[in-house]
Amino acid sequence: MAMVKAVFVAVAAVVALAQLAAAVDHTVASWDASGTDYNTWSAAQKFTTKDSIVFNYAASHDVVEVSKAGYDACSASTPVASYKGGKTTVKLATAGKHYFICGIPGHCAAGMKLTVNVVAASAAAPAKPRGQRSVAPVAAPVTAPAPAPEGPTDEQMPNVSSPTGSTPSSAASIGAKAAVVLAMGMAVALAM
Repeated sequence: MAMVKAVFVAVAAVVALAQLAAAVDHTVASWDASGTDYNTWSAAQKFTTKDSIVFNYAASHDVVEVSKAGYDACSASTPVASYKGGKTTVKLATAGKHYFICGIPGHCAAGMKLTVNVVAASAAAPAKPRGQRSVAPVAAPVTAPAPAPEGPTDEQMPNVSSPTGSTPSSAASIGAKAAVVLAMGMAVALAM
């Protein structure tokens, strides 16, 4: 029974870690009519179906998800969804293009519109998990210098050797840390 419980805990931990690594919150820092080109920002992002988009805005604005026709016409008359309140988080649950505008008259025409292209999480190219740091490369082995001939000459340079070892990088990968945490969790589960 304890073994089954340990396996269950281990599987749950791996699933939670995978979901944490995959989801990203993309923040629209200032949803306003300041002339920001939101689509240039969006084109530089990679949105997947596990991600969310976060809008920060003043009470004088809103966020309205609309169809392509509503986006092109700057019309919020048939919204897919509508949000108010100054901070909105929209879960990007479906692949495809999502269209957002400010529904306040004149604001969309002034540039408050955004197209987001969302790809299925399984179709996205594998990326480095969120928060993972790269490990510094290990130095190549250094070969010992050739022995100097006996008796120095004026044309010889001094023979200086460089260190041959390397110290471990302090930037350990999240994967190694996760394995330690997972092993500790399994040990605790088995001890119960």
